[in-house]
Amino acid sequence: MTREPVFPGGTSVSHLRVYDWPAPDAPQGSGSPHLHTTSTKAYVTLAGRGQVETLGPEGHAVHDLAPGRIVWFGPGVIHRAVNLGGLEVLVTMSNAGLPEPGDAVITFPTEVLADPDRYARAAALPRPDDGATDAEVATAARARRDLALEGYAALRDAVGQHGPDALQPLYDAAARLVAPRTARWRETWEGSVVHAAGQTDAALEALADASPVTLDGGRVAVAEANDGPRRYGMCGRLRTWPQTA
Repeated sequence: MTREPVFPGGTSVSHLRVYDWPAPDAPQGSGSPHLHTTSTKAYVTLAGRGQVETLGPEGHAVHDLAPGRIVWFGPGVIHRAVNLGGLEVLVTMSNAGLPEPGDAVITFPTEVLADPDRYARAAALPRPDDGATDAEVATAARARRDLALEGYAALRDAVGQHGPDALQPLYDAAARLVAPRTARWRETWEGSVVHAAGQTDAALEALADASPVTLDGGRVAVAEANDGPRRYGMCGRLRTWPQTA
């Protein structure tokens, strides 16, 4: 059976419209601060204006977002999208995403992060498939965002006072929370990134001998955006594609 090509680099893409729900320090809207434990993430700004705040080993920073600008950051960097007016970004992530329900850890307060069951309840949203209305999902997503902002404010203050070492308790908690999921992640990674890297390795080896043997395996793939309303993500409403997210 012929396999369709892996999306370039084993990445994922999604189209994000950042929430316009006001926050105390972001009157035009803000997403939920969180970090990724394995994946590098990029914001390719498509429309509007905004910022992405980052908090990590290099400290706290604010990066402007406007069409034509890309900002990206690696695992362990807490990030928060801030809407300054109509902000839309194309989100690309390494490792086939291991997307938001996967390797992301939200910056809930310390007592929530310390309890896996409590964390799971705080992070989960009601499911439309189970009868939840859009208004109910939105209310839960906003409450999740507000709880994440509470924990984020404490982290930002701690880093300001004590430096990036203040993030170590969060990193310890994040590692404990995601450890049970890593076997499934490895399957995703091996089927996307490792497979794509293997194809490149085989092509380079063949082409070094002036052999076109790998070229006759080229294929084309097409993916349509998932049907239905945009999903409530960490930072906004998401349109996703099934092959890449």
